[in-house]
Amino acid sequence: MANVTKDDVVEFISGMTVLELSEFVKELEDKFGVSAAASVAVAAAAPAAAAEEAAEQTEFDVVITAIGDKKIQVIKVVRAITGLGLKEAKAVVDGVPGTVKEGIPKDEAEGVKTQLEEAGASAEIK
Repeated sequence: MANVTKDDVVEFISGMTVLELSEFVKELEDKFGVSAAASVAVAAAAPAAAAEEAAEQTEFDVVITAIGDKKIQVIKVVRAITGLGLKEAKAVVDGVPGTVKEGIPKDEAEGVKTQLEEAGASAEIK
């Protein structure tokens, strides 16, 4: 096995797209039986600081968590919401769970979530 340094791994990961990185993390979770979400919870700041941050949150992300039976309809909705091409929208849907839209106001996030749910997908606002 070749000697791979941490710097080599960081350099490799920095060249990945968000979708590729999401798939990579999922593969690591499956291989090692761990969850990246658990490590995020451990690394969270003090509860008081987290409560203040939640109270001040003005930008939200919409994350698609499941596709459902109507994959084509979900792809169409993702294309309409994001303005992506067919191939890119399909990649987002195939990469579930994944972020559909980031840094948007709460009312817009709720509208996006509703559109995805009407198409048959499951989504959540973070």
